[in-house]
Amino acid sequence: MKRQKRDRLERAQSRGYQAGLSGKSKELCPYQSINARSEWLGGWRQAMEDRVVTA
Repeated sequence: MKRQKRDRLERAQSRGYQAGLSGKSKELCPYQSINARSEWLGGWRQAMEDRVVTA
């Protein structure tokens, strides 16, 4: 069970990162649960930082 939860959170983080790289707004987060939303936003923030550094 723990692995499934971790995989879902890792997927949320990865999808957030991809959304951030493509320039999407953080308001478009598709997740409702607190944990998944937090991971998605973390990925989104990391992508935004990476975009600034590489730009």
